[in-house]
Amino acid sequence: MARLLIRNASVVLPGDGFRSNSGEVRAANVLIDDGKILDVDASASASCDEVVEADGLHLLPGVVDDQVHFREPGLTQKEDLAMASHACAAGGVTTFLEMPNTKPPAITVEGVRAKECLAAAKSLVNYGFYIGATPDNVKELTEVTDVPGIKIFIGSSTGNLLVDEQAALERIFAETTLPICAHCEDETTVRANAERIGQTSDLADHSRIRDERAAMIATERATELARRHQHRFHVLHVSTAAELKFLRDPSPYLTAEVCPHHLLFNVDDYERLGSRVQMNPSIKTAADNAGLWQALADDVIQVIATDHAPHTLEEKNQPYPQSPSGLPAVENSLALMLDQAHAGRITLPQIAHWMSDAPARVWGITGKGRIAAGYDADLVLVDASQRRTIRDQDQHTKSRWSPWDGETLTGWPVRTWVGGRQVWSAETGFDEAARGTKPHFDHTRGGYWSTANGIGV
Repeated sequence: MARLLIRNASVVLPGDGFRSNSGEVRAANVLIDDGKILDVDASASASCDEVVEADGLHLLPGVVDDQVHFREPGLTQKEDLAMASHACAAGGVTTFLEMPNTKPPAITVEGVRAKECLAAAKSLVNYGFYIGATPDNVKELTEVTDVPGIKIFIGSSTGNLLVDEQAALERIFAETTLPICAHCEDETTVRANAERIGQTSDLADHSRIRDERAAMIATERATELARRHQHRFHVLHVSTAAELKFLRDPSPYLTAEVCPHHLLFNVDDYERLGSRVQMNPSIKTAADNAGLWQALADDVIQVIATDHAPHTLEEKNQPYPQSPSGLPAVENSLALMLDQAHAGRITLPQIAHWMSDAPARVWGITGKGRIAAGYDADLVLVDASQRRTIRDQDQHTKSRWSPWDGETLTGWPVRTWVGGRQVWSAETGFDEAARGTKPHFDHTRGGYWSTANGIGV
């Protein structure tokens, strides 16, 4: 592999791993050799095979998106691993962790291995796959080790992936060792709300059915299990400010994340965007938006991930409630946050922390998430001043639409490297021969709260 020098970039470097805004941005030359970062303070004349002149551009660690639904196998009319990985590369996402609710669901070791084989043959970027919990597959959950973790659907799923009986949850938390994450919406509350509201075609009722109380009950239940069993647990897609009460008390067992749609959309957007912003958990209020932004700033929430979950526009355009929940986001998530940095709301070190370093540490992904010597050269070069408008027809995701269609953002990726190999650039497009790899998941390092100086290599 060629030795690469990225010269004169404004490099986003990590700081104290528990304070999202403690990193720094400074001019540096980054030398890459054999897929690894060799030096972050290399000489401008260092021996190399290729030089990338990066004056006026920022170099960030590649995004680690720890919550995506890429639909393969079984639902490839919506998305597939090849096209989704193209969307990742163009969006600066160099590693994705995919959820188990495919057809068939990944609820066995064999099922996870089958998905890994598909990704090895198709994906431009790195990949990992959660194993899904059911009420009766604890034995499978104890036998697998080299995966990011266990996913539980405490609400909002179908078939045997729905786990909302207390006895089953107790067994999973008590008898397994992998970190756990969960979709937290109380199914009993959701069903009761739906029965009370009755037959409806009003999309705004989606947020009344999947309301704040449903999220709070499930999040309280799951975090209580984690604390009592002393089991590492990650709260996926926090959607309400009210849930934060269960996260503000520091715990070595708890981390949490938020998604761009819960930061940037609220119930006022149903009239404008319709089912494009229909999600589970549902979007909430402007006050919840503000509370979630503050929780990020206060380091109560550690991770930003997308919950990329596309459907075809034909499916989404069905009348509610036939319209399915979910939206595509991987190729725009970094640009959305860069735009917020341009507006002065957040900083580039915070973006690198929330979208790269923190998720790598939560899931024990060694060598990922930081620009530091010895780490993998998973990198994204961004032009923080570039203005571009999101258009449905320009999307690389198979669904070919975005809820942010028509929005102009400032700050965009221009090149992406995975393991030191350029997989995409705005000028030349994709390297179709490139393939990502499965990272190493080392859960013995203790996760986010045990790795303040990075996950290491």
